[in-house]
Amino acid sequence: MTTERATVVETFPCEIREVECEFIPLADGARLSVRYWLPRDALEHPVPAILEYIPYCTRDGTAGRDEAMHPFFAGHGYASLRVDMRGSGESTGLLLDEYLKQEQDDALEVIAWIAAQPWCDGRVGMFGKSWGGFNSLQVAARRPPALRCIIAVYFTDDRYADDIHYMGGCLLNANPDWSFTMFGHNARPPDPALVGDAWRDMWLERLEANRPWIIDWLRHQTRDEFWKHGSVCENYADIEVPVYAMGGWADAYSNPVPRLLAGLSSPCKAIIGPWGHQYMHQAAPGPMMGYPDEALRWWDHWLKDVDNGIMDEPAYRVWMQESVPPRSHHPFRPGRWICEAGWPSERIEQRRYALNPDGLDPQPGPSVTLSVRSPAEAGLCATAWSSHGAGDPTEPPDQLTDDARSLCFDSAPLEEALEIFGAPVLTLKMTLDQPQGLLHVRLCDLAPDDSSCRVTYGLLNLTHREGHESPRDLEPGRVYTVSVAMNDIAHRFLPGHRLRVAVATGCWPLVWPSPTLTTLGVTTGESHLGLPVRRPRPEDERLAPVPPPRMSATHPTTLLEPEVPHRITQERDVGTGVLTVRDTDYSGRVRFDRHGWEFAKRTTCERSLLAGDPLSARTVLTGENRFARPGQIDTRIAVSCELSCDATHFRIHARLDAFESEEKVFSREWDESIPRNGV
Repeated sequence: MTTERATVVETFPCEIREVECEFIPLADGARLSVRYWLPRDALEHPVPAILEYIPYCTRDGTAGRDEAMHPFFAGHGYASLRVDMRGSGESTGLLLDEYLKQEQDDALEVIAWIAAQPWCDGRVGMFGKSWGGFNSLQVAARRPPALRCIIAVYFTDDRYADDIHYMGGCLLNANPDWSFTMFGHNARPPDPALVGDAWRDMWLERLEANRPWIIDWLRHQTRDEFWKHGSVCENYADIEVPVYAMGGWADAYSNPVPRLLAGLSSPCKAIIGPWGHQYMHQAAPGPMMGYPDEALRWWDHWLKDVDNGIMDEPAYRVWMQESVPPRSHHPFRPGRWICEAGWPSERIEQRRYALNPDGLDPQPGPSVTLSVRSPAEAGLCATAWSSHGAGDPTEPPDQLTDDARSLCFDSAPLEEALEIFGAPVLTLKMTLDQPQGLLHVRLCDLAPDDSSCRVTYGLLNLTHREGHESPRDLEPGRVYTVSVAMNDIAHRFLPGHRLRVAVATGCWPLVWPSPTLTTLGVTTGESHLGLPVRRPRPEDERLAPVPPPRMSATHPTTLLEPEVPHRITQERDVGTGVLTVRDTDYSGRVRFDRHGWEFAKRTTCERSLLAGDPLSARTVLTGENRFARPGQIDTRIAVSCELSCDATHFRIHARLDAFESEEKVFSREWDESIPRNGV
């Protein structure tokens, strides 16, 4: 089945007026740029307002995405605002890290400004995806008086262990990747057409302040105050407004959705579909959902007091995915919608399967020790931490290669379908021959043709077995009992298929390797898998369909240079034994026809590892961003960052060069050595 396309809506109940750029004044003299849409008669008939507050630049970075949603909301009777955060887009000031208190403080002023505008009736909602989902929750926890409700899409409530940084206490390679993305992004110049001659001084100020955020992120390798700030799981009670939490199984942010549903005392709804990291009316895998329409139901109920029944529906709706052949991209995931009245659900049965010498079985077998010594690259079948949701090859392909590097336990073929919903938990009675190491565990769906489809996985830095705040080395040879929670999932295993539990001690290139290769001993009979089993229920069949994908029209663009499709390749040098995973992406050079702004972005990531030597791990990122308008501005930003290690330290080398009309106007390098702390 091919990927769906959203229907473009040309006419709306309300005639729309767009304000291309206005500046919101802040108390310290900074000004934040805002692009917004509102009903043409909003000055005569004030309306509620909706805020999306992110650093990705309304001029180019999210222009198309903004246009596909915000006019849709305005056309249905809302003022819909897209604000660029301090130091991004055409906003003044500096963006020094993600989720700082300054970011929240500015948001409080922005919401107060919105509520005071003559076109606003004083009621404000807030929403966002990823960064915008994070800060919607963080700002809600600050309780601005005008904020009445939020929608958080692909978010986390735990910035340390359930974000791009330290999954299970393991250093994700997504950590330097995301730092690098923002390293280049933060060097972007503002558009002179909007800020005038001040653009160059603003640009140079940004260049002077810019630095690789990975430096600070690596200085905080445990869950300390640095990460607790902005993690709303520290106190869910801080959030008092209604929350609609949305996630996708192909995205990396599914776990926080049920946690939020369980933890909040304010009204909460939740939905998880099959989607990757795009808004649901533009995301793969399908089936898509009309995010703008579903959001409108939420806004209408909480901002306009419309009794539309949205809160009478089940609190938690998810897409129960069917078994599929493993592929690096699925345009569509077969399945069906299911629901629960709340979470956790008493109707989920916890079923235990013992890890026995001859496989996975409901009854424990003999107690013997089985060993595995995985190579560091026992994660080559995990191409990315999160699917981009845009047709990229970022979903996990056939797992057989990684299975061969793991200790595997298979069930007998299923006599009937088995549906799971929740977080599988693997409990191991184990030993390790080194003081430090990691666990990489997977639950796979084995088809009758022996293809292995990853259903879900989990990671644990074993020095964090007692928590993420105070790592403790292991005593080699000592017996420990540890549990690894895998990512939440809803999956239907078909009759004739088998379950496979795979346990490995490496996960490169997804995760930075432990300093040494390790041998793990697993005690069978006393180790087990806990599965959250759910039986089909009649109420699932009575669920109303989700809205079909619809969106507003976007302004035309011209592709001046063709894009290069996103590619991920793997190669091993037979002579040296070096394995290299290469990820390349080029957006092409795009002109935004309505104002002539031109933008291009090229990125290459190479991760290399010498077989048998985890200290040879290296990530090298290079990129180039161009921003121009013929006859007015021509800038180029070249950035690079390399992360490597030895047994005791991480090493970072980064460089930033900026050019105006091909004349270098700025250059800086960074060399940092940061002690490893159990990672």
